Amino acid sequence: MFNISLRSLGLGVLAALIMGSASAQIHIGQTSGFTGPVAASVKEINAGAKLYLDHVNEGGGVNGQRIELVSLDDKFEVKLAVENAKKLIADTKIVALFLNRGTPHAQALIPLLAEGKIPLIAPSTGAMVLHDPVQPYIFNVRATYQREAEKVIRHLGLAGLNSVGVLYVDDSFGEDAVKGALKVFREAKETPAVFAKIDRVKPDYKTAVASILKAKPLGILIVGSQGSVVTGVRAIREAGSEVTIATLSNNAAGGFIDALKENARGIIVSQVFPSEKALRVALIAEAARLAKVRELQLTPAVIEGYAGAKVLVAGLRKASKDSKEVTRASLKRALEGFERVDIGGLEISYSPTDHSGLDFADLSYIDAEGSFRR
Repeated sequence: MFNISLRSLGLGVLAALIMGSASAQIHIGQTSGFTGPVAASVKEINAGAKLYLDHVNEGGGVNGQRIELVSLDDKFEVKLAVENAKKLIADTKIVALFLNRGTPHAQALIPLLAEGKIPLIAPSTGAMVLHDPVQPYIFNVRATYQREAEKVIRHLGLAGLNSVGVLYVDDSFGEDAVKGALKVFREAKETPAVFAKIDRVKPDYKTAVASILKAKPLGILIVGSQGSVVTGVRAIREAGSEVTIATLSNNAAGGFIDALKENARGIIVSQVFPSEKALRVALIAEAARLAKVRELQLTPAVIEGYAGAKVLVAGLRKASKDSKEVTRASLKRALEGFERVDIGGLEISYSPTDHSGLDFADLSYIDAEGSFRR
């Protein structure tokens, strides 16, 4: 069984970790925000990945080779994510990067991936820039934020799009996701009742809240990280507005519900995987069985990590079957040879011209007990 490090490792420590792990013959690198504003959801996503990877290792690994996940903390800072990625890519034992978090972070890694000719599997972001045009070394698993935002706006707009507002974070994540929302308004020849950009570093919702109180929309989509969305929800509720509020799947974690506290009830959250309660889906049933043994509570974020790990392992198995040794090149070839690979009731296909993975999008709401319901 391997352990995921939740701290930033220096290059010397990283080398020592790998050298000292004799039983782990396949090394996978990761940089993500284990501390900082997205720590709660990253913890849940990694718990899901670890749930499946532990299971695989306990069963003998991939063709007798155990998997070691080397995780570095980038504190959700782009600069540190780049530094971490450089360290990981410089180690030739690491055959892939996996499950990083953040849109601007993933964008910053693109040239490093090409330089190191190393695949990045299951980035925890739905940025369209990772899908179109095709990024040769990025293999997405989840749907795009634009797809999610479009789903949310169509739902909120059932009573009239002119009663729907959009608030979005001022970075590449927000700019990307809002395109999906605006597509719906454009098709209907409508404009949002409220439309505001929120500072990423110091989210201030005063002006946006004033606009909401004046326009009295029926629904609001807030695109942002957990901390920003929680701040926005609190500001809206404290101002006395009972508008229906929705956000995207980057906040589909138990930690988000905990942070919202009394404001959680009724918040709509888009989802990019089947419900963690949908035991009719083989992926969910398998995850639930393993989670029960480890006393781990399934959440949408846990399922995202679990599904990403399933794709990673399927790629490693194919690469080890096609080649004597799993390398960066053999893993990339194996993934591009995926044709309707079943990861448990969900099929993944990739090709040299399509690295998009799944296109699943659904909606949930937070109930009075603090659970996601669909």
